[in-house]
Amino acid sequence: MNATARNVLVRSGRAQWIGTLASGEGRLSTDSGALHDHRYAFASRFAQEAGTNPEELIAAAHAGCYSMALAYLLAQAGARPRQIETTASLTLQMSAEGPDVTGIHLRVEAMVDGIDTSAFERIARSAKESCLVSRILKTVVSLETTLLA
Repeated sequence: MNATARNVLVRSGRAQWIGTLASGEGRLSTDSGALHDHRYAFASRFAQEAGTNPEELIAAAHAGCYSMALAYLLAQAGARPRQIETTASLTLQMSAEGPDVTGIHLRVEAMVDGIDTSAFERIARSAKESCLVSRILKTVVSLETTLLA
C-alpha cells in the first residue's frame, strides 16, 4: 500500500495479455499478492475472486478489461498485439464523509507488430474510453503509454 498524502491510498492491479481477444490469455496480479499471475481469458473474465479488497479488484479488473479492449482494437486496426501489460492504480481518499475514489491511472506497455507510436497512442486512448470498466467507473482515468520494440 502506497500513501501519497495523509488519508490517500493508492491500490494497484496489473494485467498482462498475450494474443488477440478471442485466442489470447492473460495474467492478473494485485500488489497485496492475493492474486499473483492469476490466469484470465475471455471465457473466465466475469469469474469472481475472493481474498482481496474491492479497490484492488477494481484496479485489476480495470487493467484486465483495458488490456483486452486494447488487444481487440489493435487487431481491428490490423496490428498484431504480442504482449500488453497494463497497471491500473486506483486512488482511494479517506475523508470525514467516508472513502472516495478520486482517480484511476492506467499505464500500459505493449509489444505490437504492425503499428507506429502515433497510431498506438490513438488506439490506446480509444480503448480507455471503450473498456467496460472505464465506462462503469465515475472517476477521472488518466493514461500513460509505452510501445516496446
